[in-house]
Amino acid sequence: MGGRVAEEMVLNTETTGAGNDIERASDLARKMVCDYGMSKELGPLSFGKKDEQIFLGRELSQHRDYAELTAQKIDEEVKNIISGSYEKARKILGDNLQILHKMAEALLEKETLTSQDIETIMSDNGGAADAKDGNAEDLTREQSTPKNPPKTKEKADQTGEDKNGKNDIDTQVE
Repeated sequence: MGGRVAEEMVLNTETTGAGNDIERASDLARKMVCDYGMSKELGPLSFGKKDEQIFLGRELSQHRDYAELTAQKIDEEVKNIISGSYEKARKILGDNLQILHKMAEALLEKETLTSQDIETIMSDNGGAADAKDGNAEDLTREQSTPKNPPKTKEKADQTGEDKNGKNDIDTQVE
């Protein structure tokens, strides 16, 4: 939702650029409600049986096994999740508009940002949203540090992998 909100806040327009993000968010929200039982209104239930046709390319279909009123409640819950996420994105970006602009400028310059680049941009702005907690630097570092950092040459040499994650055997086979 952040892409759509950023378009609205900075460009004062809506484009088709965020279309895929909106589609994916809607699909995830529907799965949260129908598959994972993550709805306060409907409770921990699963809606819609999934049938898999093993023949002719293994088509996957879903049959509606609930009433029209339930379908309306599902749609409402999906809308509430998406609307809540939209508002949360609007608040976060509104509170950090200066950082958004600096990130955009950096992307125009470099096209790709490393985690170190992002950390620098975030810390230069004092982590505006988190500064009130006094932990801005720690939170910024924690949020921008990748969980699985890329292997350095030294680590790649120890594992027998090159920078593309291929090991010596893969390289010899090619």
